[in-house]
Amino acid sequence: MREGQLLMTQAERDRLVTLRKAQKRLITRAQAADELGLSVRQVKRLVKELQKRGDKVAIHGLRGRPSNHRIEANTQEKAIGIVAQDVYRGFGPTLACEYLAKKYKIEVSRETLRQWMKQAGLWRAKRQGVEQVHLFRPRRSRCGELVQWDTSNHDWLEGRGERLYLIAMIDDATSRLHARFVESDSTEENMRTLWSYLEKYGRPLAFYTDKASLFRTTEKRKRDEPGVDKDPVEMPPTQIGRALRELNIAWIAAHSPQAKGRIERSFQTAQDRLVKALRETKANTLADANRYLEGEFLPWWNATLTVEAACAEDAHRRLDKGQMLAAILSQVETRQVKNDYTFQFETQRYQIQRVSICTGLRGGVVRVERRLDGSVAARFRESYLEIQPVQSTPTARDSVRKAAPRPRRHPAMKSSWMRNFHFGKRSKRARAHDSR
Repeated sequence: MREGQLLMTQAERDRLVTLRKAQKRLITRAQAADELGLSVRQVKRLVKELQKRGDKVAIHGLRGRPSNHRIEANTQEKAIGIVAQDVYRGFGPTLACEYLAKKYKIEVSRETLRQWMKQAGLWRAKRQGVEQVHLFRPRRSRCGELVQWDTSNHDWLEGRGERLYLIAMIDDATSRLHARFVESDSTEENMRTLWSYLEKYGRPLAFYTDKASLFRTTEKRKRDEPGVDKDPVEMPPTQIGRALRELNIAWIAAHSPQAKGRIERSFQTAQDRLVKALRETKANTLADANRYLEGEFLPWWNATLTVEAACAEDAHRRLDKGQMLAAILSQVETRQVKNDYTFQFETQRYQIQRVSICTGLRGGVVRVERRLDGSVAARFRESYLEIQPVQSTPTARDSVRKAAPRPRRHPAMKSSWMRNFHFGKRSKRARAHDSR
């Protein structure tokens, strides 16, 4: 049956049959109400309307009419015009919806925008493939029990500037994120990131990282040596490993990328949303990237994507009085003091001042620290020494003497003492002379 150009649906046909039965007294009004999920009063009203309007009563009155809550056509054109700009290339409906509301004051639902973007050819849903199922490890119960630590090497600025690395630390219990952009994935930059985390949150119980050379010293073995029957040798810790020991923070190594899946998934989110946000804000330098990261992205992440820990107690610990970050988060080596109270460090000789000379210092071992600000400090036992770099003076040994040029050797004259000796075939003239 049609009303105008509308075709009655099967549900509406069933509804009409029930109303007909109620009209003919084949069923009671209460039975019709239970069958249609309506009130008895509404069924009575529909039966009266059935006598006046006929079968049209089964069709909803708003069928075929535009909704009173419809969005105006110019709003749709404006929204699609904005999303179609090159700066919003690759934006999905969810992210585009957030930017339209925040920056352009266009309030539209995510699903509505998805349909608009499909019609404009700006979005095509990805087919979900069947992936291997991994059992998720349950979260830790307290914030600060375990913090995952890793670095993402990605083209964050999409070629607009220098290559950047994102060093991130994410809490396992709450997914709270702490990160910063750096120019290189070096020990110094990782220590600076660790310093900022410790100052902001305190010392966690453990860090969970991969087996990169920054965190673990690998035993060197011969290429043809299998190493199955050989006992592992305890290697000295790396600079970061030593720093974590001095801070009383445990280090746990992950055996696979899936083991630290929480921070890997955070990188996937950042490589989508953060890259597009840096493009939209025209960030071209390290300072611009860190400014947006600290001012916009991290506050959004920690306000939106974090969860409450199972236990409200915070497992982070304060720094002890004896734990000086400048000394711990530095390059530490040991040197032996010579008889003249000097020691050598990184091609530079340092003189220990007279006020710091004490018993046992001569011939003793000092701890030398190359700190992150570039300064050098030396500690003997529990006290720091006053040191001064020594300006080296050129000596006779240090001066390079030019070697006297060697006389040029001429090739020797070829000797002629074997000129008349013939060991090969004799000539005809020699054979004729012998026959005479």
